[in-house]
Amino acid sequence: METIITIDIETTAVRVIAFDLKGKQVAARKGTYPTFHTKPDYSEQDPEQVFITVLFVLKGLLNDPLFIKKNKVFTIVFSSSMHSVLPVDKNGVPLGNAIIWADNRASKVATELKNSALGIEIYRATGTPIHPMSPLAKITWIKNHDPERFAKTSKFISLKEYILHQFTGDYLIDYSLASATGLFNIHDLKWEKKSLDFAGISSEHLSKPTSIFNADLKLRPALAKSLRLSDKTKIIVGSSDGCFATLGSGVLGEGQATISITSSGAVRVAGNEVLQDEKQRFFNYILDKGRYISGGPTNNGGVAFEWYARQFGNFNNGLDFEDSLSDLFKDAAQVSAGANGLLFLPYLLGERAPLWNANARGVYFGINITHEQPHFVRATIEGILFEIYSIGKMLQTYRKIDNLYVNGTYATLPLWSQIISDMFGKQVNINDNHDSANVGAAMLALTEMGIFSSLEEAAKTIQSSKVYQPNQVNHQKYQKFYTIFERLSYKLTEEFDLIAELQQNQGD
Repeated sequence: METIITIDIETTAVRVIAFDLKGKQVAARKGTYPTFHTKPDYSEQDPEQVFITVLFVLKGLLNDPLFIKKNKVFTIVFSSSMHSVLPVDKNGVPLGNAIIWADNRASKVATELKNSALGIEIYRATGTPIHPMSPLAKITWIKNHDPERFAKTSKFISLKEYILHQFTGDYLIDYSLASATGLFNIHDLKWEKKSLDFAGISSEHLSKPTSIFNADLKLRPALAKSLRLSDKTKIIVGSSDGCFATLGSGVLGEGQATISITSSGAVRVAGNEVLQDEKQRFFNYILDKGRYISGGPTNNGGVAFEWYARQFGNFNNGLDFEDSLSDLFKDAAQVSAGANGLLFLPYLLGERAPLWNANARGVYFGINITHEQPHFVRATIEGILFEIYSIGKMLQTYRKIDNLYVNGTYATLPLWSQIISDMFGKQVNINDNHDSANVGAAMLALTEMGIFSSLEEAAKTIQSSKVYQPNQVNHQKYQKFYTIFERLSYKLTEEFDLIAELQQNQGD
């Protein structure tokens, strides 16, 4: 049986999932890798460790006797998280670690650019909010603060580009991933000169932009032999995880939105037009020519809950991390909506939409003598989801949203899905396959092969396995608590800046 291999390079893990030519999952493997936070605003990953993990997980699947016996690999499609920057030398050797999306070291660069006339022009051209997440800001920071590494850099690439180069020897970046850099003009599909000039680089420092359908790459002969794959195995460049997650949720029409929560999170809609916002709060990423995925991201999805679990979870009696998470979810389910007046601002890694404030910090508010561990667990989950709701609320001022489709490790958990439904007061749908980015990659491959005539046709085949309806009593309660959550998030702006400055001074 011919199969499609999808490789999704997430923030903390790689998921390798095989699908048949009907879009049905036939095998899956997962591997993890760490993120290093050597300073308060730093988030880095070792590119070699990421590549080795990708290779290890892929070989694990391909060497499975049950898989080999029944399946033949026809295509490999790549997906990845956005906004990483990896400087490499002329030989393609990494010059240090990759700086990932969660890194906030370029906050000063981003703030100054955002508040300038040039920043407005760049946002309109690229569709990417001016923020330290942006590779534009990261590269500029390297130029200003690490000139020796900047001078040695032959190319600035993402982790996905690095792995593609390791697989094929070529430097290519898909339009989707390029449109998340702040360096790419989403209207004429070229590197944006104003952004390049600001960062102090030329287009030669970047990979060649190409369609997400590009299938011209070939595996390196030695790698093909090692993986026991045919040298005719088709390699499709693919897209970003956010765009694929939207496609893989079946959301390409009006009145629909996706909510993704893995380590980070996002609320997204699809459309034929760029979503213009004078306050520069939304991203507009390209899925394909004339098709944009718009919305807002949060830094603080599952990573915020995992932080809580590691600090305060119960690891006694031999419980591992997954078991501890499960116990915490059970505790939270015993607490009613609103956590008895306890609120959590989840800004452990600063924040993107809707605050776009890299200095934002986490806060528990409303603590009194009656609060116990389960209240804190419930408040932590609700705080993460209030942040998701704030993005959706902002998005609904531009687009009508009738139904929500959730995906990702956390959004699809029953407790989380029900709270999302209650907060929004809308129906929540969960797809048959929760790994929507991998599903989106498979849909792309099937479209490229001609099995589907278009991505829209592919999206219509996605089915929902479970539906959640809102509890209106909880919805009304959440509306009242959200008002306080929103006010605190903006009222504490000055205090966020002051504490960030103190942390920076202590770090220095």
